[in-house]
Amino acid sequence: MTTSRRSFLRTAALSTAAVPFLPALTGAASAQAQPAALSKVRLGFIGVGLRGRSHLQQALYRPDVEITALCDISPDAIARSNAMIEKAGRKAPVAYTKGDEAYLDMLKRDDIDGVVISTPWEWHTPMAVATMKAGKYAGLEVSATVTLKESWDLVNTYEKTGSHCMLLENVCYRRDVMAILNMVRQGMFGEMTYTHCGYEHDLRNIKFNDGKGHGVGAEFGKNAYSEASWRTQHSVDRNGDLYPTHGLGPVAHWLNINRGNQFVRLTSMATKSRGLHQYVVDKGGPNHPNAKVNFKLGDVVTTMVECANGENIVIIHDTNSPRPYSLGFRAQGTKGIWMDDGDTIYLEGISPKPHQWEPFGPYGEKYDHPLWKQHAQTAQNAGHGGIDFFVLRGFIEAIKNQVAPPIDVYDAAAWSAISPLSEESIAKGSKPVEIPDFTRGKWKTNKPIFGLNEVY
Repeated sequence: MTTSRRSFLRTAALSTAAVPFLPALTGAASAQAQPAALSKVRLGFIGVGLRGRSHLQQALYRPDVEITALCDISPDAIARSNAMIEKAGRKAPVAYTKGDEAYLDMLKRDDIDGVVISTPWEWHTPMAVATMKAGKYAGLEVSATVTLKESWDLVNTYEKTGSHCMLLENVCYRRDVMAILNMVRQGMFGEMTYTHCGYEHDLRNIKFNDGKGHGVGAEFGKNAYSEASWRTQHSVDRNGDLYPTHGLGPVAHWLNINRGNQFVRLTSMATKSRGLHQYVVDKGGPNHPNAKVNFKLGDVVTTMVECANGENIVIIHDTNSPRPYSLGFRAQGTKGIWMDDGDTIYLEGISPKPHQWEPFGPYGEKYDHPLWKQHAQTAQNAGHGGIDFFVLRGFIEAIKNQVAPPIDVYDAAAWSAISPLSEESIAKGSKPVEIPDFTRGKWKTNKPIFGLNEVY
């Protein structure tokens, strides 16, 4: 990192410490006086594989963050993390490596303010619950939960302990969708009626490999490397939208879900499952043992969600097919529409030609969100086009100012619950399934907290 970038990061990090947070950001459990801001945030990390180390790198850029502990059962992951920490000129943290529940020993420490959790999905909720019970902020990678019970576990633990949980859904900070959020709030689309989103990403070379690296081989499970060692099993066991939050998070903010609006019910259906079997045959041959595996996940899963204020959301999950990456965003209202694919927009009475699309680029610049205007230079080298900078910054600033995070436990519960509920709908022949109100009615009076200004 250059001296100028390091200086800029230091100045940006320190300057944000003095920025006051809006009262609306203090959350439901904050009737008491707001605690004094912390001068330094002490973080622990559970899971420092590829994703965990991405968050670790962002934390190391900040002089107001101290890394006090790491937890991972992989010696290689710990070694790679320590090398990053040493390169940054930081003191080596204590490492917890002995068994799947070593994180419980880490959580006993009194020098940790927040914990970043980047582990396989089935560990997310147990680790977040334990973190909240230990009185620490939990920063939880997506998806937050696998079962409906787990969504309630997160909510119930927060309401019992008052310890916050932030879903680290980085796509909420994508520059174009934040510009759309800005436009929605300024009424550019009129009254919102419909949104479209999803996770359309060819993950076949993530779900299978040769045990050494990505891109080759047809192994998964114990013989595989990285995510293929655990993620692919979900495609064997489950048929539903397994990964909804990348698309649903930004859409939920556009529609004020949990804050004046609410998911009501959903209906899901899935195509037949062919893509993963074909990939195994292509990479390993028809006699490969995995060619006999019955993959339950349909190649394309479509979910329709009805909202309390009358909007509809369509969510597409497509990870088994050869296709370019897309989250398929669409924002539609009474005055116009924007589409992610093609990056086009049409606003009635504003677009130059009736019934014709125009490029979104000029609108993206005009309605660029204040967060991006303020921090684009700092974020430029972060992962996923800069959005990784913003999501971890949001977590750190919430801890630092002792307030509710911008993407809270109710968001984590509701967005992630789409997975088990879509499975239920498909299993029942695509019958409608009610979506629980995790806020217990508070959505009717809750105010929006995400992306209100340049704070976070």
